Amino acid sequence: MSETDHRHRRALVLALLWISVALVVAGLAAGSDGWSLVPRLDAGPEWLAIVGQIRAPRTLGAWLAGALLGLSGAIAQGLFRNPLADPYLLGSAAGASLAVVLVLAAGALTDPGLRHAAGWLVEVGVVAAAFAGALGGMVLTLLLARGASQTTRLLLAGVVVGVMLTAVNDLVTTAVPQALRGRQGFMLGNTAFLGWTSVAWLAAGLGFVAPLGWRLSRALDALALGEDSARSLGLDLPWVRGGLVAALALATGLAVSQAGLIAFVGLVAPHLVRRFAPAPHGFSLLASAATGGVLLLAADVLARSLIAPQELPVGILTAILGGGYLLHLLRKQGSRT
Repeated sequence: MSETDHRHRRALVLALLWISVALVVAGLAAGSDGWSLVPRLDAGPEWLAIVGQIRAPRTLGAWLAGALLGLSGAIAQGLFRNPLADPYLLGSAAGASLAVVLVLAAGALTDPGLRHAAGWLVEVGVVAAAFAGALGGMVLTLLLARGASQTTRLLLAGVVVGVMLTAVNDLVTTAVPQALRGRQGFMLGNTAFLGWTSVAWLAAGLGFVAPLGWRLSRALDALALGEDSARSLGLDLPWVRGGLVAALALATGLAVSQAGLIAFVGLVAPHLVRRFAPAPHGFSLLASAATGGVLLLAADVLARSLIAPQELPVGILTAILGGGYLLHLLRKQGSRT
C-alpha cells in the first residue's frame, strides 16, 4: 500500500467520523418545531422525553440501518463482481413487501370468519413479517438457484423471484385495497418509528455481520481475480458464497424490517468509498457501512427539516440524491468516451 493510498483512507475515516458526529448532533436537534439543542424555559421534562425517547433512537437507528445497507451493498457488489448490485438483488425487497402486505391485508379483512382465521398473521406484526419476508425471499432464491455455487444462476434466480413475489403482492393489494396505503409507506421507507428496541436489533445485527464480512473479505479479494484464481488459492467457493449470502440476507432483512425499503443507500455507499479511497474489501466493507450510515442519517435529518413540521419519506430523498449521484457519474464517464 502506497503512502498516498494510506493517506486517502485515513482522510476518509476521519471525514466519516466527524460527519457522523455532526449528523448525530443535528439529529438530536431537528424536530417538528425547528432546530434546538437547548430546551426552552417553558419546555419542562417533556423536552428531555422527546430527545431521549424519540430523536435519539431515531437518529442512532437511522445511522445503523444505513450502515447495514451500506455493508450489504458492498458484500453484494463484491460477491457478484458487479458495481450495480444492491442489497435487494436476491428477492429480499419483494419478499419483505409481500409479507408486510399480507399482514396489512389480514388486519383489513372485514369478514369475521376470515379475520379470525388470519388472526395469527396479524399478531406477527409488520416488523417481524418484513424480516421474515426478506429472509424468505432470499431462501426461495437459493432454492431456485440450487445453492450459491454459481453467481450467474443466483442472480437470475433473484430476478425471477422478485418478479414473481411482486406479482403476488399486486394481486393481494388488488383483492384488499386497504393494504395499498400501508404498502406504499413501507416501500418509501420510514425512520419515524425507530425506537430503542429497533436500535438494539440493528446494533446486534451490525455487530454480527461486520465481523463476518471482515472475515470473508480476503475471499472477496480472491474472487475479484476470478473464480479459477480463487480456487487455486484453496478457497471453498460454495462455503464462501454461502457465508456471504447469509451475511447479505441478515443485514438486509434487519434494515428492511426496521426502516422499510430505502433506495440507493446500499448501491451508492460502496461507489463513494471506491471513488475516494480504493482499497481491499476488508477496508471497503467497513467504510461502506460507515458511509451508508452517514447517507441515511443525512437524508433523515433533511426529511425532518425541509418542510417542518411535516416530514418527507426518507426513501424519497435517498432515491433523489442517490439517483442524481449515479446520473452524474454516468454523464461524467460518457464525456470521457
